Amino acid sequence: MIRKTAADFDQELLDLYDYYVHGRLDRREFLDRAKKFAVGGLTAVTLLGMLNPHYVLAEQVPPADERIKTERLNYKSPDGHGDMQGLLARPANAAGELPAVLVVHENRGLNPYVEDVVRRLAVAGYLAFGPDALYPLGGYPGNDDDGRTMQRKLDRDKVTEDFVAAAKMLHPHGESSGKVGVVGFCFGGGMSNTLAWRLPDVIAAAVPYYGGQPTAEQAAMIKAPLLLQYAELDKRVNEGWPAYEEALKVNGVDYTAHMYPGVNHGFHNDTTPRYDETAAELSWKRTLEFFGRHLKG
Repeated sequence: MIRKTAADFDQELLDLYDYYVHGRLDRREFLDRAKKFAVGGLTAVTLLGMLNPHYVLAEQVPPADERIKTERLNYKSPDGHGDMQGLLARPANAAGELPAVLVVHENRGLNPYVEDVVRRLAVAGYLAFGPDALYPLGGYPGNDDDGRTMQRKLDRDKVTEDFVAAAKMLHPHGESSGKVGVVGFCFGGGMSNTLAWRLPDVIAAAVPYYGGQPTAEQAAMIKAPLLLQYAELDKRVNEGWPAYEEALKVNGVDYTAHMYPGVNHGFHNDTTPRYDETAAELSWKRTLEFFGRHLKG
C-alpha cells in the first residue's frame, strides 16, 4: 500500500476531515463539501477512504513480539460502566515492579494503532495498560466510523470514571511501582489532562497529545509535570491553549509544551495521511525521555 501524506491533500480538505471525525460534520456534509476536491477521476467517497486509517501500516510491535507479554485485563469501574476491559502489556523479562503508563485512545475505542502504542511502551520497560471505553458495548468494532458512533452513545461522565478507575487500578497493581503516568491522543489527550487534575495523588506524569484543555480552576489542581504535544495546524484544539498555559503559569504547574510546525491533529497516528514521521518520532522520543525522568528516575 502506498502511504499518502498530508502534502497529497488540500489543507481545507484535511480540516473538513478533522471536523467530520470529531462530529462537527456528518458524513453527508463532509462528502458534499469534499466534492470540490474530487478531481482527476476521484470521488468524495474515494477521498474519504484515502483519509481514513489503514491499520496495516501501524504495527511497530507485533502482538506476538517475544520481547513482551500481553493479556486482556478486566477491572471494575463502580462509578462508570461497571465492568471494563483493556490491553495490559509488560516486558517479557521483567523482574520486580515496573513504572506504569495508562494509554488513552482517541474518540473511537481501542483500535490497532493505540494497542500498538501500549506494546511500544512495554518494549520501553513499562507496565502499560490501554482501556477500551467501548467494552460495555462489545468493544472496538473493527472500524473507526462505527467506533466513533459507539463512543458518542456512551455517557461522557461515566467514560471519564472508567479511565479514573483504570488509573486507580494501576496505582496499587502488584506489578506496578506505584508511579503512574498517562499518555493520550485526541480524546485521550483531553482525558490525560483530566486525569492529571482529577487524580493529583495518583498521576505522576502526563503527556496529552493534541488534547482538549481543562478550566483554570481544574488546572490549579494539577500536581504532576506535563508534557503537552500540539500540532500547529490544529486550530480546533489550539484555541484553548493560551488560556490553559496562563492557568498553568499562574498555578506554578511544571509543564513543557511543544507546538510541532506544519503538522495536523493526529500527527502521531501512523495509519493516516495526517501522520508526520518527523514530528511523531521526535514527540515520542520526548515522551519516553519524560516518562524516564518522572517514572523511572
